[in-house]
Amino acid sequence: MSAQSPATELKSFTTSDVRLQNGSVLPEVTIAYRTVGTLAPRRDNVVLITHGNTSGPQMIDPGGSTGEGSWCEIVGPGKAVDTNSYFAICPNMLGSSYGSTNAASFDPRTGRRYGPRFPDITVSDIVATQRALLDDLGVEKLVAIVGPSYGGFQALQWAVNYPDAMRGIAAIVTAPLVPRERAEGNVARLMATLAQDPNWNGGDYYDHGGVIESMIRIRTATLKTYGIETRLRDTLSDPAEIEAAIRAEATEWAGGFDANSLLTLAGALRGFDVTGQFARIKAKVLYVLSRTDKLFPPELAPQVMPALEAAGVDADYFLLDSDYGHSASGRDAHKWAPRLRTFMDSLG
Repeated sequence: MSAQSPATELKSFTTSDVRLQNGSVLPEVTIAYRTVGTLAPRRDNVVLITHGNTSGPQMIDPGGSTGEGSWCEIVGPGKAVDTNSYFAICPNMLGSSYGSTNAASFDPRTGRRYGPRFPDITVSDIVATQRALLDDLGVEKLVAIVGPSYGGFQALQWAVNYPDAMRGIAAIVTAPLVPRERAEGNVARLMATLAQDPNWNGGDYYDHGGVIESMIRIRTATLKTYGIETRLRDTLSDPAEIEAAIRAEATEWAGGFDANSLLTLAGALRGFDVTGQFARIKAKVLYVLSRTDKLFPPELAPQVMPALEAAGVDADYFLLDSDYGHSASGRDAHKWAPRLRTFMDSLG
């Protein structure tokens, strides 16, 4: 049924005077979001689905074109996050490009796009705007937060910032910290590529033709890191056809994602590290890694799981045996969905 379901409606929530961790204030913030299912009268059946770095709320749509693959086999009627029972909310991150306030948005104080003047944000800032959205919906406590990659960062940040706000989190193909040197290196590499674009103009490229070729190049490299070639070899054998298919997918994404958003979200990870706050976590935790993921390899589990357990966290680990690398959570959803369903059932 879900494979034929239409795309969910994009909704939005707007709030004013949002103070960020660095002390600056965004005069207006809009958070776009999609929902699946029906909110219970007591508003106690909500599952927050947090998306990855370069995707958005379309992750829960059938065939959603995201680096993680579509999660419509995870979220939907009769699925592991069963929307016959749960009300799933997937918000677009603050700073991202699919409907929420970001660098391409107009600053109401100047009437100009923020561009490179968009303030530095943190993962805590991102989850704080999600908390504000839920408050607006009258949702005090979540059943769970479930998300892959950057969505896993958000789930873990939620668990330490708002420990009483959820019964469980499922952090998928992710980690509880990004080493600062890795985060700084990611920002530097992105900036080096973008700054070479003749239209870059210091990040004010909106009226200069955009930087789409640079974004296609960045996306192509990202998709290869995620394991796209393995996926394409399921149906293609000619190397030239595979490269053409990668470029086509990269081009589609580059047409809808803002370059400054890439920098904003990469920069938000500079200080991401919740490992010292594990003792604050009260929620049950499900941690899932993919056997072939180059970004978050299985070698993380022997570090993360003992640390969670030493902090008194009720944590479970599952290794997803997949050839699809970082894209495994969507591409091989059937291999870990039963474990997620068991986890969801255990939350009562």
